[in-house]
Formats: sequence, C-alpha cells, structure tokens
Amino acid sequence: MDDSNVPSLLSMPYLNAVKISDPIYQNTRRFALSLENPYFFKGTAGEGIGGPHVGRDMIWPMSITMRGLTSTNDAEIKACVDMLRKTHGDTGFMHEAFHKDDPKKFTRSWFAWSNTLFGEFLWKVYKEKPHLLA
Repeated sequence: MDDSNVPSLLSMPYLNAVKISDPIYQNTRRFALSLENPYFFKGTAGEGIGGPHVGRDMIWPMSITMRGLTSTNDAEIKACVDMLRKTHGDTGFMHEAFHKDDPKKFTRSWFAWSNTLFGEFLWKVYKEKPHLLA
C-alpha cells in the first residue's frame, strides 16, 4: 500500500527523490491511483488514497492534493482542485479523511497539515496554471 500522507510513494517527486518522468515512479503512480491498490477508494463524492487506520472508504484529501502536485496533466490537476473544493463537508477546511460517498462524514474537523498542503497546491496552480482555477 501507499500511505496517504507525506512522505508517500506518490509524493516522491514532490520531495525531489525522483523525477516525475521516472518510468518506475510513473508505474507506481498508476498503481497507487487505481482500484488495484486496496486503499484507493472511488465513490460519488471523490476518489483518492486512504489508509487502514481511519477505515475503509475514507479518502485523505492530502492524497488528492499530492496527486495534483505531482501531475503534469492539466485535466488531472483541475479535477483534483474541483474534487477538493467539493469535499470539505461544508466546513471550508480540509480534513484528515472523508467518506468517498459523503464528504460530511469526515475525521478531524481541523487538520492543519492537510490545509497547509492544500494551500501550497492552490498557490502552485495559481502561479503556474491560473486558468485551471477559473
């Protein structure tokens, strides 16, 4: 399994441990972000990586943020921004995890690590690809 926070296999380019174009990383990324990964959950509210300690079907927003931060695909980056925008459970904050079908079912009403990483992601998109925020 890949962990849903940082460090994680998904975050390796973010941590400058590998190049984003590295074929082993790209293969690992495809696996981590697929239903072949037992901790990748896909539902009506969102899709992303979770972990065993918060329960099945619980997605970590940090995994969606990291997916966006390590993507070179505009459509994928925009999808991550949109998904995060829709899964804060009407609180305006990122949480530790949310249920794949119901973002109002979440853990930790305030999770600074997730909020900070999300802010970094939005800032990067704003600076490099502002058209994706429209």
